[in-house]
Amino acid sequence: MLFHVRMDVTLPPDLDPARRDELVAAERVRAQQLQRAGKWRHLWRIAGHYSNISVFDVESVDELHDILWQLPLFPYMSITVTALARHPSDIG
Repeated sequence: MLFHVRMDVTLPPDLDPARRDELVAAERVRAQQLQRAGKWRHLWRIAGHYSNISVFDVESVDELHDILWQLPLFPYMSITVTALARHPSDIG
């Protein structure tokens, strides 16, 4: 199942800088693991925002839910999920 996911990150301004760096590094590691596993198929930054647009390829809505909840930055994210279906005119 393919899902379009927008993630907007809002870190508290008073977050300890060392903790921020730790969270951002852990998020990068986890995102790259999921990409290598084929679950996080596409990842694009939204210019000018601490946000991304991603495409996930997972077995179920529950799997996507678990992946998102386990992201290190999840507590600081606003997430919008849209299920995707193949378009009949897509040549891919």
